[in-house]
Amino acid sequence: MHDMSAHAAEHHAPTSFIRQHVFSLDHKVIGKQYYGLALVAVLVGMVLSWLMRIHLAWTNYPIPGLHLLSANGAPGNVMTPEYYLQLMTMHATIMVFFVLTTAPFAAFGNYFLPIQVGAEDMPFPHFNMMSFWVTFVGFLVLMSSFFVSDGPTLGGWTQYAPLSAIGSASGPGQGTGVVLWATAICIFCIGQLLGSLNFITTTLDMRTKGMSMWRLPLSAWAWFITSVMGLTAFAVLMPATILLILDHVAGTSFFVPSGLVLNDQLQPHSGGSTLLWQHLFWFFGHPEVYIAIVPGMGIVSHILITNMRRPMLSHRVLVYSMGALAVLSYMVYGHHMFLSGMNPVSSLAFSFPTLVITIPSTIIVLIWMGSIYGSKLRINTASLFALGFVSMFISGGVSGFFLAQPSIDIMLHATYFVVGHFHLVMAVAAIFGIFGGTYFWFPKMFGRMMNETLGKVHFWLTFVGAYCIFMPFHYLGIAGNVRRYQAFVDDYLQPLIPVHRFITIAALLTGAAQLIFLYNLFHSRFWGKPATGNPWEATSLEWSTPTTPPPHNNFGDKLPEVFHDPYQYGVESSTGDYVMQASPEKVKSAHDEA
Repeated sequence: MHDMSAHAAEHHAPTSFIRQHVFSLDHKVIGKQYYGLALVAVLVGMVLSWLMRIHLAWTNYPIPGLHLLSANGAPGNVMTPEYYLQLMTMHATIMVFFVLTTAPFAAFGNYFLPIQVGAEDMPFPHFNMMSFWVTFVGFLVLMSSFFVSDGPTLGGWTQYAPLSAIGSASGPGQGTGVVLWATAICIFCIGQLLGSLNFITTTLDMRTKGMSMWRLPLSAWAWFITSVMGLTAFAVLMPATILLILDHVAGTSFFVPSGLVLNDQLQPHSGGSTLLWQHLFWFFGHPEVYIAIVPGMGIVSHILITNMRRPMLSHRVLVYSMGALAVLSYMVYGHHMFLSGMNPVSSLAFSFPTLVITIPSTIIVLIWMGSIYGSKLRINTASLFALGFVSMFISGGVSGFFLAQPSIDIMLHATYFVVGHFHLVMAVAAIFGIFGGTYFWFPKMFGRMMNETLGKVHFWLTFVGAYCIFMPFHYLGIAGNVRRYQAFVDDYLQPLIPVHRFITIAALLTGAAQLIFLYNLFHSRFWGKPATGNPWEATSLEWSTPTTPPPHNNFGDKLPEVFHDPYQYGVESSTGDYVMQASPEKVKSAHDEA
């Protein structure tokens, strides 16, 4: 470890409003900005999902005011098939990039990683500020596609070539909409690369005295592993989006083959490869699943340990397993391409590691369950969402075994079965991690407690609602319900319409339940009960700051010195059944792995 602490955070506490709250160099403010961006994005994404679900349940129902969003896409407030696909594309893109990546990794990681390693700030604060504002610009560019003449792209968040690469001839939004989509994602990638560089350097070079790598909390390990994945994955997606833009505006043919005929017109392209886009996209796309879920694993582990009052069965095995997920995530991306005409030998080469990657996931789950078993778990909103994360991860992950088999995946790939799988294991699980982190760290971030009663009501409504929405998707998939259909006119799909209506009602009610969270969040921010410095009796360094919220330089005039591992619970000490990491008090414990 190199001592960069003397060179970090050379900026002094800001005095102007702009430097304090807008173009701030403070990692804590930047973390809050990322959280705010994710909050806005998830509200937009949720409203889009409501519109889609209403249309699927009652296809010809006029949705009041929809024509204001797009007169061409919703004449008479009735959604057209093309506009349904456009809303689906925007929903998926917003949720994957600006919610599932932004909140658990960039928001919580920015705020707490420097504090958990005992640093004053990130090593490159200007890069950190740039990372947020570049990401924010990317979000604005993406949202601007709602306001161009033919609307946003309808190609899905995967934007498969050649339809995404040949311009407006392939459908509404496939001209300017695709260019704006690709530009937004390219800008987003730049922001994430800047952030990943900061995270990696903070973890490796900014640790305070006594903070060995094995004394890092599991949340810090998760952010570090995720940043390494992000540095590689986003570095592949960014040039891919640039090539896609060039196919639109510069007449190139990276993703368009020769001899392509569309609407009886020979397209003026030659020499490209439609599968090249799939390879580039999914080399990013599958690590992106773990970029979304690994931070949640670390956050949930951190919350569970604090409420179990004892360490996990094995701190190191959990870290190794999260690292194994990161490495293996690059070896399995081809299972998204079983339908592309892949050679059976290649299918086998991707199917085997897809099954292997379930091993570290299973180890993590077994460590969680084995650690919880027999513990006197404190039941609060944060621990409930942590348990909900475990439940969603298991329920969604089990269906992955089926999709790892090429012969089964070929039948299920284009159905709602896959939609149910990735929503549970990636989206809902990650969002439960975000909720858990919010309830757990809110006292440290804002100096006030969230309302526990409202929090528990929010949890149960969200937990039951999520299962009511996404478990039936698996049934629909097995019944042959093809995803991306905007209406169910075939005879074999007619009996499935009541299931869709049940899902829609559940989605509307579950979405409405999030108003409880929003009220709790904003009311507690200003009028919540004042929090003590360590309300959960936790041990890691974020609970050792001299004030709550932490001061500008996190620890005042002197950086802490670490004497213990981050999870010294179940011991006898002057503070009770735990010892803070920065406390020099000596205790007998078999869990200090440093």
